Amino acid sequence: MAEDEIEYEGLSSDAGLAVNMAAGALAGITEHAVMFPVDSIKTRMQVFATNQAAIYSGVGNAFSRISSTEGLRTLWRGVSSVILGAGPAHAVHFGMYEAVKEVTGGNRGGNQFLSTSIAGAAATISSDALMNPFDVVKQRMQVHNSEFRSVVACARTVFRTEGLAAFYISYPTTLAMTVPFTAAQFTVYEYVKRVANPRNEYSPVTHMVAGGLAGGVAAGLTTPLDHDAEIRGARGMVDALRIIYRRDGLKGFGRGLTPRVLTHMPSNALCWLSYEFFKAAIRQ
Repeated sequence: MAEDEIEYEGLSSDAGLAVNMAAGALAGITEHAVMFPVDSIKTRMQVFATNQAAIYSGVGNAFSRISSTEGLRTLWRGVSSVILGAGPAHAVHFGMYEAVKEVTGGNRGGNQFLSTSIAGAAATISSDALMNPFDVVKQRMQVHNSEFRSVVACARTVFRTEGLAAFYISYPTTLAMTVPFTAAQFTVYEYVKRVANPRNEYSPVTHMVAGGLAGGVAAGLTTPLDHDAEIRGARGMVDALRIIYRRDGLKGFGRGLTPRVLTHMPSNALCWLSYEFFKAAIRQ
């Protein structure tokens, strides 16, 4: 074990683009596949619904009602779309993050908050460009009483009825949420990891705890912005915020806080744990 730790410490902070992208792709697929049912519940709880059958009092209530009335398989509807997009998107995400962090000095000693924030923003802008169409398909399949049972059928219908722009209509609004989320997440992760593991040893527990805390903090800070992506009829972020306030008042901006934090803490912990593992394993 001691030998492994010395080897890990001896590895360069810049693993190389190919290694970072490969590790990122594997981490993304692992994270999204495992956490998809929780994401489905979060989506259901954040979408404004007029049908009483689609209004849930909590995460447990949503899980029991969906599984009993629609079947457990419903919670996995659309997972193939996410898996198809998660690999390439996370490859770009982590590849861009590590590259920009290296260029901006984020791998130097001390806490480089500005560098990690810039790198995180660059990572999500590039990866969301790839992932956004898959997220559109996923969300269309996750909503209550969705007419779609196939990723291909959903994508074909959206393209035929709404055009190519429909897959990117939420991209600017998505970035308004994901840029601050990723900037906060990466900054918190790097800070906690540096404090908890100053020797930079390979420590699964440290990566998992740092990733979970980073995900929870970032999710809590950006919960109000997350509604924008869920309101497909909104014409931009300002219009989405106006709709939320008109329908539910100030409490509407906190809608989905608990499931969002519960989603991002374990998913981020799993993602960073997987990423650091695959990055170390591929390089040795």
